[in-house]
Amino acid sequence: MSYEDILYDVKNGAAHITINRPDKYNSFRGKTCEELIDAFNRAGWDKSVGVIVLAGAGEKAFCTGGDQSAHEGQYDGRGTIGLPMEDLHSIIRDVPKPVIAKVQGFAIGGGNVLATICDMTIAGERAQFGQVGPKVGSVDPGYGTAFLARVVGEKKAREIWYLCRRYSAQEALEMGLVNKVVPHEDLDAEVDRWCAEIMERSPTALALAKRSFNMDTEHQRGIAGLGMLGLSLYYDTDESKEGGIAFKEKRKPDFRKFAR
Repeated sequence: MSYEDILYDVKNGAAHITINRPDKYNSFRGKTCEELIDAFNRAGWDKSVGVIVLAGAGEKAFCTGGDQSAHEGQYDGRGTIGLPMEDLHSIIRDVPKPVIAKVQGFAIGGGNVLATICDMTIAGERAQFGQVGPKVGSVDPGYGTAFLARVVGEKKAREIWYLCRRYSAQEALEMGLVNKVVPHEDLDAEVDRWCAEIMERSPTALALAKRSFNMDTEHQRGIAGLGMLGLSLYYDTDESKEGGIAFKEKRKPDFRKFAR
């Protein structure tokens, strides 16, 4: 597959997969997700690769989730919601190699979910994390909620989703959402150091460790499948559409009129 929305490069045994849509704050459309899935499969089964780094191009954003310009009740690709999110989330977990999220800017919405699912996350001091789903008529009813609770705890996960606030890199570190925070200019070097250490470890031992970690939350794959089906039905409602319309009109949505 030739890539339009992402960049792929292997350096010193580390595969670097970069969402290359900086003009869209590295939001993803259907094509982006398809390319990411292909790249993770490519890196995951390449014996010369020992670790995978997921990043976003430019200075502003790691990833800001689904591209709202491609969302008119449905997105532009395959999958339950028009984006193959279940497949993308699964491949990040299924590849038998550690995946590091390198976050230099905004990790918001679906981008926050990607950073959460990665095995480890290293952030620059300018990074910001958070959710927006309930503000725009959306939610991640799978790994983005259930697995997040495992990472940061139930109370904090509910706060993140219910209030949709922004969190600094340091706050993300304190809640366990990231592993390390470094000065912005040191981010690439720090990620390279972690990759170099991983390359010195037994690949079979790492693959076994990753599968063992995943087994404890494997039931969440089923939750995600059911949740995404429900989400596809929700996207067809006027309530969900109000979020997208308000976003484009740059106004606050009026969700209360849909209260049940």
